[in-house]
Amino acid sequence: MSAEPLLSVRDLRVGFNTEGGLLQAVDGVSFDLAAGEVLAIVGESGSGKSVTAQTILGLTRSPNARIEGAARLGETDLLGAGDEAMRSIRGDRVAMVFQDPMTSFNPVYRIGRQIGEAIRAHRRDTSKDEARERAVELLDSVGIPDAKRRVDAYPHEFSGGMRQRAMIAMALALDPEVLIADEPTTALDVTVQAQILQLIERLNRERGLATILITHDLGVVAETADRVLVMYAGRVVEEGTLEEIFYDPQHPYTWGLLGSLTRLDRERPQRLPQIGGSPPSLLDLPAGCSFRPRCSHAFDRCAELPGLDARLPDAPGHRDRCWLDLETKCERRPS
Repeated sequence: MSAEPLLSVRDLRVGFNTEGGLLQAVDGVSFDLAAGEVLAIVGESGSGKSVTAQTILGLTRSPNARIEGAARLGETDLLGAGDEAMRSIRGDRVAMVFQDPMTSFNPVYRIGRQIGEAIRAHRRDTSKDEARERAVELLDSVGIPDAKRRVDAYPHEFSGGMRQRAMIAMALALDPEVLIADEPTTALDVTVQAQILQLIERLNRERGLATILITHDLGVVAETADRVLVMYAGRVVEEGTLEEIFYDPQHPYTWGLLGSLTRLDRERPQRLPQIGGSPPSLLDLPAGCSFRPRCSHAFDRCAELPGLDARLPDAPGHRDRCWLDLETKCERRPS
């Protein structure tokens, strides 16, 4: 794995002017991503995961958007690049697999034509026959059987899992450096979820991709991610390696996410544990820690906003945003 980050995001802030005021969707997100690394961004719906990824690709630019911070792909300033420059970057250097495979393709065009169109938009000297041949190779590489025949199929002739594989094939068409997979297993059954995650892991390993995996389910990233960012209400509340987040989590919100997973090594409970309450409105965040109204461990100091700091002496790369001292965390953290 390269020591130098391929993608570097610093203090990213994304807000949208609405009738109710400024909606701060992303508030101070920072991370580095190296080639061959998988970074998982985890959190409930509305936590800012997708907005972070879409902003990197320039998809949140609009008259009512307020974007601050920095995002660099190598030497390229992604936030400062013009619209024409971003069009050349999307798909070519940074590709994205969107959330819903059922609606990601145009239903009236064949799968191969849509993949070929993406190729020819960036490689204008590519003929239709060459683009079709490349589409067959890509479909075969992501595990679609009989790719030479299926390349001429329409989206409705593919199952949900096959469509997601085809979306991944399209994303890889131009050999990008960074792959962003936004909830790639949504609406898929458990067996197909596992196949898609194994596919992403294999492609990451074989191609040396820098991969961002966005999900609300920590179980999805258990065997795929190298590092994890846990987001809540637009902010990162905990970050660390996969092992640190799973075996030594430090933030009560992370405890709640892990606690909601089914454990096969324990008796089946009558009801799965859940995090009480609902995420706050981004137009009216509570003072201090945003998770405070839902946290059973909150105390007076939580009315102040904690910094995202390294609090474990033996894990300087692990950071969390919680005022509880280490002894109290060890006592209260669910086993």
